[in-house]
Amino acid sequence: MLSIKHLSKAYVAGRPVLSDIDLDIAARGITAIIGPSGTGKSTLIRCINRLVEPTSGSIEFEGHDLTRLTRHALRQARRRIGMVFQEFNLVERLTVMENLLSGRLGYVSAWKAWRRRFPPGDVARAFELLDTVGLSSFANQRADSLSGGQRQRVGIARAVMQEPAAAARGRADVLAGPQDVGGDHAAAHRHCARATIPVMVNMHDVELARRFADRIVGMAGGRIVFDGPPARLSDETSEDDLWRRRLAALTLAREAEFDSMTDRSAGAAGSRATLFPPDWRARAAWIALAAYVVYAAAQMDVSAERVAVGIS
Repeated sequence: MLSIKHLSKAYVAGRPVLSDIDLDIAARGITAIIGPSGTGKSTLIRCINRLVEPTSGSIEFEGHDLTRLTRHALRQARRRIGMVFQEFNLVERLTVMENLLSGRLGYVSAWKAWRRRFPPGDVARAFELLDTVGLSSFANQRADSLSGGQRQRVGIARAVMQEPAAAARGRADVLAGPQDVGGDHAAAHRHCARATIPVMVNMHDVELARRFADRIVGMAGGRIVFDGPPARLSDETSEDDLWRRRLAALTLAREAEFDSMTDRSAGAAGSRATLFPPDWRARAAWIALAAYVVYAAAQMDVSAERVAVGIS
């Protein structure tokens, strides 16, 4: 269904956020991406539909390499990838129903969307999804009146409105309480089980991942360090262990950077050494020139002081 091969991303040259990621996502189930902050989880999620452009590698989805698609073809492919954003990305001044129907914008013309002329089947589907996430009574409320957990659920329902072949979700345990997060994952798990939609979720809560995910992928230092079912995720392979692995990766990177700086410094020292010829007469001339420069600067300071005293 979704195959990621040798994916790398560097926002700054020479400092990769993702390094040679290989990951195959099956046609169903929930895959939790866990790991400390700064390990590249969100970047990996956003690379899938090219909200972030990968530096190298391939992302195969439904027989197409997403990294090579044209703008029009990418828009068509994005209709098949539902995205639940960490910041929700709801249109605050629109109602909950209008935000859900925006999940169908890729299937209706701009003119019909502007006039809010969505097919009756889409409207009925939106009401069904609102009932599924427990927000049927909020259909006509503005999005800016909802709590964080309610906004998350609207974001999930909007992604499902796209009728995606795969779904990706930003950090699921932010700006919502444990009950909201747990309810969201339970509803998502039930829907994905029925619709056979594979879901990738960015998580920080290891216990939540163990509870709801069918598969856990642990990341540290921009690399995958664990990939397997929750039962294989022992206490030793927990968040603390991922932090230790990330620290080790950062330490190696810093050591390599220091070695590179040392080499450059040695090269610079060698180039500076060529400024001073090995002959002792030439060295004496350099020293005499430096002494004269210091003496001239001192004389200028004395002259300036005398002028200042004369003026006063």
